Amino acid sequence: MNTTIEIQINQTSDSKLSQTDFDNLQFGQTISDHMFVADFKDGEWGEFRIEPYAPLTLNPANSTLHYGQSVFEGMKAYKNKDGETLIFRPEENQKRLNDSAQRMCIPELPEEIFMSGLKKLLEVDNAWIPNKDGYSLYIRPFIFATDDFLGIRPSSNYKFIIFTCPVGHYYAKPVKVKVETKYSRAAEGGTGYAKAAGNYAGSLYPALLAQKEGYDQLLWTDAKSHQFIEESGTMNIMFIINDTLITAPLTTSTILAGITRESVLILAKEMGLNVEERFLRVAELEEALEKGSVVEAFGTGTAATIAHISLISVNGKDFTLPEKPSDSFSYNVLEELDAIKYGKKEDPYGWITKL
Repeated sequence: MNTTIEIQINQTSDSKLSQTDFDNLQFGQTISDHMFVADFKDGEWGEFRIEPYAPLTLNPANSTLHYGQSVFEGMKAYKNKDGETLIFRPEENQKRLNDSAQRMCIPELPEEIFMSGLKKLLEVDNAWIPNKDGYSLYIRPFIFATDDFLGIRPSSNYKFIIFTCPVGHYYAKPVKVKVETKYSRAAEGGTGYAKAAGNYAGSLYPALLAQKEGYDQLLWTDAKSHQFIEESGTMNIMFIINDTLITAPLTTSTILAGITRESVLILAKEMGLNVEERFLRVAELEEALEKGSVVEAFGTGTAATIAHISLISVNGKDFTLPEKPSDSFSYNVLEELDAIKYGKKEDPYGWITKL
């Protein structure tokens, strides 16, 4: 891979690092000092630079503001005991960013630009990476259209930015979820598999209604029949029913190809767990909850990692899941993932990029 792009560096003279309380981080609220920026003009990416994190100036006619031509990613960096920086599966994020970009008519971002910009940014803001268990540096790469034009067509110009924020846990406790059978997140043939900004905007209102009822998240069902569980608003969803792990497959265009999801499935198979990638019927889930055969339910995602589910609401009835022992699968797989991410054990999968 060619990693020789020239990156101009303009470091801030007013770092916020000394003012940051790393013991009390709220997810996504503390932003590091710098960002990597690249512009797409005249058919190519260029003007690569690291500059102080700052507000952007946008024309009111900016096409992203009107038509939502924007895609993003989420990833994390960690520190091992020797103070080295470890990034978890960044190449997969780069590939998925381009999959999303293709669906949204955004030009491909070459791997060397993504990886070079990411590595240089983490070098400049290395002191922002927390150096203790349970904490990490969340990384947000995104691309958006920058044409100032109100006609409905793909933009000719784009901006790619990476910024970072030190974070603790996304969910501080197990979550309560509700199976959603009225509103829809994604339909076959749509953009559900892409990390497109509009997907999340459309999910906010139903999620807000659920939160007012006391639930933390929704379990989305298929848009056509609302008979099958798909995923949650912030993560892929997995169930262990009896002795089998069940999660939605990537056979439709409605499921995000979660990188944590794939990692968990690889580990589950190596741990000897039966794995079925299939759509779980809402009726089947309800019956299993009635019988008490749902051993575990949890979400997987970069922000949440493993989010344990304590309650599931189906058709207006709440089912409380049994408290999970510390040797349950979800705790074991979380421990295994963290051991690899923080460099506490060997990475036999090639998942870690070390700076």
